[in-house]
Amino acid sequence: MKISEAVIAKIKKLCDERKITINKLASSCGITQSTLENIVGGHSRNPKLLTIVRICDGLNITLHDFFNDPVFRHVERDD
Repeated sequence: MKISEAVIAKIKKLCDERKITINKLASSCGITQSTLENIVGGHSRNPKLLTIVRICDGLNITLHDFFNDPVFRHVERDD
């Protein structure tokens, strides 16, 4: 699995666990809905770390919580 695919899977998993939509997550993170939809839709393969930090802030989790997931154990680089 590519890194970008793992990020997408983790965001979707977190939204499912919290029963929130991508739109609601974008609102709580202070990022635009289009930015988050581009990430989750696979159009933005390399989201900035700051964007992931904002997602974590909106979900009240740490970067460690975000990346401490089996989905990130065996990822391949996107480049």
